[in-house]
Amino acid sequence: MTACNNEKTTNDAEKKETPMTSSESKQERNKKIIMASMESFNKGDLDATFKDIAPAFVEYADGTMPPITNIDSLKGFIKMVKASIEGYKGENLQYYADGDHVLVHGDWEGVFKNDLMGIKATGKPIRFKDVDIFKLNDEGRVVEHSSVQNLGAVLMAAGMMK
Repeated sequence: MTACNNEKTTNDAEKKETPMTSSESKQERNKKIIMASMESFNKGDLDATFKDIAPAFVEYADGTMPPITNIDSLKGFIKMVKASIEGYKGENLQYYADGDHVLVHGDWEGVFKNDLMGIKATGKPIRFKDVDIFKLNDEGRVVEHSSVQNLGAVLMAAGMMK
């Protein structure tokens, strides 16, 4: 009966990983990597958040501070932000991939409970729109991140500006 079967069968030893051949599959891979990273960020798992970071990673943030190139410094900064803004997370996240870049648009929120870098906590909720821009290399490692946010809207939401 099996001799008449025209379907080719393979065993696990014959299965091989195939290299990525199309930009569409590369874009989908990159999008999945960033989606997993953002999910880990929202859960507070910084090790998982940064598991796909390249050794030469650069954090540009919104451009108001010097770039951060040391991953431990970046983790420390994020821990400080999360300690100051209780429940800090992204919601309604939408992911867009194009070539080596993945953009994430969404709502960020939390409650400004503890002072942050000399800024007095107001105890008020913060909610703002943000676009995060990630660049990945051919191996699927994140090499750059920057964000675009309306700092005035963030300060007003926190009660620091009218």
